[in-house]
Amino acid sequence: MSSLILTHTRYQFLEQLRVPIAIVAGVFFPTISMLAFVVPFAGHDPVTATVGTASMTLFAVMSSGLMGLGIGVADDRGKPWDPYLRTLPAGPFPRFAGRMLTSLAVMLIAVVPVVLVAAFLTEATATPLQLLLGLGALIVGALPFMMLGLLVGYSLPAKAAIAVSQVLFFPIAIGGGMFGNPMDPPAFIGAVAPYLPSRGAMELVWAATTDFRPEPLPLVTLAVWTVAGAAAAVWAYRRDEGRRFR
Repeated sequence: MSSLILTHTRYQFLEQLRVPIAIVAGVFFPTISMLAFVVPFAGHDPVTATVGTASMTLFAVMSSGLMGLGIGVADDRGKPWDPYLRTLPAGPFPRFAGRMLTSLAVMLIAVVPVVLVAAFLTEATATPLQLLLGLGALIVGALPFMMLGLLVGYSLPAKAAIAVSQVLFFPIAIGGGMFGNPMDPPAFIGAVAPYLPSRGAMELVWAATTDFRPEPLPLVTLAVWTVAGAAAAVWAYRRDEGRRFR
């Protein structure tokens, strides 16, 4: 099973490298957001710069997970190779795992420029242990967005997946307080943020990289979105399989 997962991961990552626009976009937008929102407004203070950097790394993870997977899976479903792979006896798990590992690799690539901007242009600080814990928190925080990406990809055709993934991404990011002052958000955002996975993921990364103590509700919300997203992604895969291969 592990060799099948690695085979799918290698194949899908090579596909990403052959058409690297998704990687370029995944690197470009978080880095530009870091330069626009964090460096000029929070870069002079170590704590706010570190919190802002953590939020921008999550922005990179969210876009790669939700939009990258959603659009990529929907595009693959429209190609002749996808139905052939589904006829093989390995089952869906190696493909699911391969997609998620490929998405994680793209996420890590997208995070690197954000961290470099923070290191050279802000006063953000983190110990090696905090960086390692932050990486683990990013991976956990990425899970609900990867599940949502799989749900979109297996539910919609490619053109619709592009629009729907963007429509989902930006309200979740903005509603979680990602583009404002997360410590002092407007009243509306403060009311809805604890119920969005972006807020729980941000608080998890903040806790890993600073002395911030997360609230219980956003973390519970993050777990609920992850489990519900996984169930919905599996349902969408089986529904798509039933429609196309019955």
